[in-house]
Amino acid sequence: MALHTGHTPLCHHLHHIGKEPSPFCIHCPGMEESVPHFLLDCHHYHHQRHMMTNTLGHRASSLSFLLLDPEANTHLTRYVNATGCFHQMFGEVPLPHKPPD
Repeated sequence: MALHTGHTPLCHHLHHIGKEPSPFCIHCPGMEESVPHFLLDCHHYHHQRHMMTNTLGHRASSLSFLLLDPEANTHLTRYVNATGCFHQMFGEVPLPHKPPD
């Protein structure tokens, strides 16, 4: 799962590589289905995002925090799995392993 590079099974990337006719989100007319849109804005995933926000607080609205901070990894993976967006390509994305102390 390469959210930080944008190489994802979202319309924006799939359109770029010729696998999807449109880069736009099927749930949000006129909005490209990009990583930022999927993680922060798409109304279709409001419930899943709300669960992540309840755990991470205001940091869940920061794209850089979600993509780069190790503290967000497990919560981000749960969000991705809860949306079902990547199931066709990846199946259930395994939760990251916590490094030993």
